[in-house]
Amino acid sequence: MNSVRRQTGRTLNYPETGATRLGPLPAGYHHLHHTARIGRGRAAFEAAGTAVTTWRMHRGTGARVHTAARRAEPGARLTVSAGLGPLRFTAPCEVIWTAYERDRTGFAYGTLTGHPECGEESFIVDIRDDGSVWFTVMAFSRPATWYTRLAGPLVPVLQKAYAGRLGHTLREIAAP
Repeated sequence: MNSVRRQTGRTLNYPETGATRLGPLPAGYHHLHHTARIGRGRAAFEAAGTAVTTWRMHRGTGARVHTAARRAEPGARLTVSAGLGPLRFTAPCEVIWTAYERDRTGFAYGTLTGHPECGEESFIVDIRDDGSVWFTVMAFSRPATWYTRLAGPLVPVLQKAYAGRLGHTLREIAAP
């Protein structure tokens, strides 16, 4: 059965919807803020923004993304999975907000019931006045399953490593 279809009836599993856009990040969660310079110029910005909003960035890290949406739009549902064989974790999400602006592109998704964590994560590419292009991941999360609770302090370390991998992947995509 298609994993996106299995999301019917799932709901967001946290109340602070949109906090990655409006801030501040809510208390009671682990906070992640990762920023990396990924390139320079309008062409790098456009390439990176497209890769973020069409799931190419996630797929470039080896993650599987299943969705009917061609690009990030509020309300779009997707599953992201990573790992190998029986150690593959599936994470159902819903796009909460998007930014398709002249100098800023990206989106945030929130976790749905059945996700190993609860919270929200945003992925933003921006071009600064000096022409440098930056990628930012901002998230708040806490365990929602027994195995993420058991993993304890290892989960934030893995999340930070994954954010770094996303930035590296995006830097390769944005390179001329």
